[in-house]
Order: sequence, then C-alpha cells, then structure tokens
Amino acid sequence: MQTRGLPELTPDTTYIHDNTKTMNSKSYYIGLDVHKNTTAIAYAQGGSREDAVYHGTCGGSLGAIERALAKLAKKLQVDRQELKVCYEAGPTGFVLVRRLRHLKLECVVMAPTKSTRKPGEKVKTDKRDAVKVAREFRNGDIVEVRVPPATDEAVRDVSRARTDASDDLRRSKQRLKSFLLRSGHHYEGRANWSGPHMNYLRSMSLADPAQAIVLEEYLAAIDGAHERVQRLTSKMKEILETWEWKPVVNAVMALRGFQEVAAMTFVGELGDLRRFRNPRQLMGFLGLVPSEDSSGGKRRQGAITKCGNNHARWMLTESAKQCRHKPKVGPALSRRQEGQSQEVKALSWRAQNRLNEKYRRLHARKLLANKVTVAIARELSGFLWELMNKCEVGVPERTVTD
Repeated sequence: MQTRGLPELTPDTTYIHDNTKTMNSKSYYIGLDVHKNTTAIAYAQGGSREDAVYHGTCGGSLGAIERALAKLAKKLQVDRQELKVCYEAGPTGFVLVRRLRHLKLECVVMAPTKSTRKPGEKVKTDKRDAVKVAREFRNGDIVEVRVPPATDEAVRDVSRARTDASDDLRRSKQRLKSFLLRSGHHYEGRANWSGPHMNYLRSMSLADPAQAIVLEEYLAAIDGAHERVQRLTSKMKEILETWEWKPVVNAVMALRGFQEVAAMTFVGELGDLRRFRNPRQLMGFLGLVPSEDSSGGKRRQGAITKCGNNHARWMLTESAKQCRHKPKVGPALSRRQEGQSQEVKALSWRAQNRLNEKYRRLHARKLLANKVTVAIARELSGFLWELMNKCEVGVPERTVTD
C-alpha cells in the first residue's frame, strides 16, 4: 500500500532501482512471489512494452527455485545469467537472494510497502503478485531493500535472541510477584531482585504444597531466563572480538547510554549509516518523526510513524533515557572512550550537553515522559549519523554498496 506523507526512506530501503540505462531486449526480468511451500514465477522482457507473463509455480525450497529458473531460461532460449530476479521482502529472509547471487544471477529484494496499488484493486493472488513484481522490476518502479551480510544478520539474530530472553525474564519476575501478592506476601525490602530479595524468595515456605510447587517453578523460570541472558550476552561479546564492525561499535560505545549490547544491536540492525544522505532520512527510517495528515491550510501532526526497524528504535529510546542525567564523563564512560580519537570524544561531550539541555527544556514544559524520550532519541540518531559519516571510526568500505 502506498503510504503518504512519510520521509523518503522506508523500512530497510536504500534506493529506487532504475533500469532505463541497463535494460536490453535480451534480458528478462523475473518476478517471484515467495512463500514457505510455493513460489509463483512471472517474467517480463526488457525493452518491451508488453505486460509481464505468468510462468507457473514451483516449490518453496532453494533447489526447486533454482531448477525452475533453469527451465525458464531454457524456455526463453537465453543464458541463465540474462535473468534478473526480484522478489518482495518477507518472512523467508535473505537466503534466496544470497544463493542466487552466489550462482552469478542478478537478484534484488524489493520493499513491498512501496509497491504501487490501484485504489480499486481488491483481488490479490500469488499469480497477480508475481506479475506485478516482474512488471515493476522491468519498469524500474521498485525500491530495493538493503541485504545485510550474513555475519551481520547472525549478530542481529543473537541480539534479538537476547532481547527475547530479557523479555522472558521480565515476564517471569512479574508473574512471580503477582502470584505472591495474591498469596498475601509482599517484600518490604529496598531493591527488588537483589541478593537479599532472592534470598527472601528462596527461604519462603508456603503452607499449601501446590502453591509451594508453583513458587519453585517460577523461581526456576527466573533462573533459566537469567542464564539465557548471560549466555547470549557472553556470545555477543565473543562475536565482537572478530567482527569487522568492532571499531564502529567501540566508537558508538563512546557515547553515553551505549554499552556492548546496545551498540552491537544498533550497528547490527542498521549497518552502514552512510547510505543516508542526511540525519533526517535516518530519523524517518527509524520511524521517529511525527506522522502528518495536512490538507489545505490545516496542518495535523500525530504520533511518530513507527515505520522502519522497531528493534533499533527501541534500543535507541532505551539509550536516550540516560540523557536525563547531568553531563559527566564517569569512570565507566571514560574506560569505553579509551583509544578513541579526540574527534569522537568531542562529539560525545557535545551530544551529552545538547541532549541534556533539550531534556530539561522539554521536561520544564511538562510534556509526557515518553514524548520527551522519543524527542531525545530522534536527536541522538542524528549524532550517531554524524559519528559514522564525519568521524574516522573504521566503517568497512564494502558496506557502502551492500
């Protein structure tokens, strides 16, 4: 569905594909509608004004798609390298595009949210989708999705698994607290889930044997989730030692609010920020800009768009909460800044002062805390863009074209 009033870049997009200079009559533009078990295939000839032609379906496996493309090339009497393949981004990920590129086939992934759809179009089938993808691919009307390197995607998976484990830990703790409150028990100590609190829970005895089992199960769930978080955190730190993005992660950690997990999550989710021409594009990509529905002389702005990478947006807002404290380079931040250039340290100090001043100014206006945090996160993303674009932080050169 075409979205109006949003910034130029949509989730995980890079640029509009333009075939006007590279199109030749010998090439065929293949549109795939990929699903778990089936794949619909259509093709359109380069340099032709005829509509795309539906070819058929095949299985959803990589082998089935490879065989189907080989048969299609034989049918069209062209070399397999003359096939240019495109499919929409979806739950099947980037395995297919990596496989086809390994076989020396040109393959791109398009953003489904930027494909055109007529207002009265109510019929949607796999056949129609494949034909539309092939047609728009040939005409250069698609917006490509950035395909991350396999290693970066693995780091992203580990960071998201850690987030899931943290969510499970939080839910397990809340369930135990709710259970004890229903049972008439309430901890009156200072800090929940501290050492004394855990000792209090483990030494607790409930009169009903069934409730005692429930208590032990909840405690076991908390211990299991905590161990998962620790294992995945250790794995992230282990991967960081050999990851090519380590210099960039270390530079991001020089900013207040970013430790290993937050910095790795942000870099793993977004990759090279140099593909954004200015900070406003990055803010729009993250969905941190206000939505707008203006017409005529009226201007209406609403909540943030929340388009783009929600995991990166969440991590950014969590890091932005640290900006409510007074600017200071404490011992922990000082250790993280060791080995960084004066340029990076100066940017970090400038970010602290500017963001804290903005926090105090917005807080004085008595805005909701969530709105203040989002405003700080939006401006913090601008400093991260500047860090990667204007500071020498060792960004891998090959990522410019990824």
